[in-house]
Amino acid sequence: MGKSAATGRDWTQIYAIYGLDQWQTVLFILFHAILFTVLSVLYLAYFNPIVHLFESLLAVAAVPGGAARFAAGFTGSVTAISAICLFFAAANFFYSSLPLHYDMAHRMVNSVSDWSTVKHALDLGCGRGILLNAVATQLKKGGSSGRVVGLDRSKRTTLSTLRTAKMEGVGEYVTCREGDPRRLPFGDNYFDVVVSGVFVHTVGKEHGPRTVAASAERMRAVGELVRVLKPGGVGVVWDLLHVPEYVRRLQELKMEDVRVSERVTAFMVNSHIVSFRKPSQHFVGPNEVRLDWRC
Repeated sequence: MGKSAATGRDWTQIYAIYGLDQWQTVLFILFHAILFTVLSVLYLAYFNPIVHLFESLLAVAAVPGGAARFAAGFTGSVTAISAICLFFAAANFFYSSLPLHYDMAHRMVNSVSDWSTVKHALDLGCGRGILLNAVATQLKKGGSSGRVVGLDRSKRTTLSTLRTAKMEGVGEYVTCREGDPRRLPFGDNYFDVVVSGVFVHTVGKEHGPRTVAASAERMRAVGELVRVLKPGGVGVVWDLLHVPEYVRRLQELKMEDVRVSERVTAFMVNSHIVSFRKPSQHFVGPNEVRLDWRC
């Protein structure tokens, strides 16, 4: 199956550890891709009978005979193009679920310049542990005595994540907790590094992805991410769709060195990595007001 460009590891081994996320979506799309492919083949094999069927249908509306052949050809073409698009979508979901996620996780880890001084790190929305274990591996390589906490909304997920950490040989560097990303169970200024991979966009989805309420919930999660980060600490977030919202919120919170990566297509939509640094000083003069990260 080849090897990962980021680590040189064999993909067979990586799939054995992490499996395939959203496999139901991939199967759903593949089913419809195959269905449309079969319909396209039937259109090609029985084109003339289908034209006659269109002629009989259009004759009732007194449409010229040539329109029937055009309608049949157009419908067949749309069916074939739909099949191709669905196969592409299935392939993109399959690629995004693990190969892209795995390589992007290591790219995020590499955006932090010095892991040797990191004592506490947080992976917000750790899921299967791809990013979490990448952080733990970096801590192990750098000889750090630090630990990384993976937070997820599901206790079942956190137990599964701990198993993948043991399989990766970094179990002693990892701990997992169940929690709400909008109310993180950690004190202010606790973590040296906070990371999150394709997770923040899911916060507030019960309100609908494009509603004001959902946006407010996502911004609350971003505020919590900033709150638990130490002054001078680094945050790295890879996410879909709503990255401009995060950038605006980080700028409102006076974060420094806010950087946005080039676009990467993941799960058929645009994604970006946003990195930033929390200011070392929260007060800037005699009449300063302390920033409220929870807003």
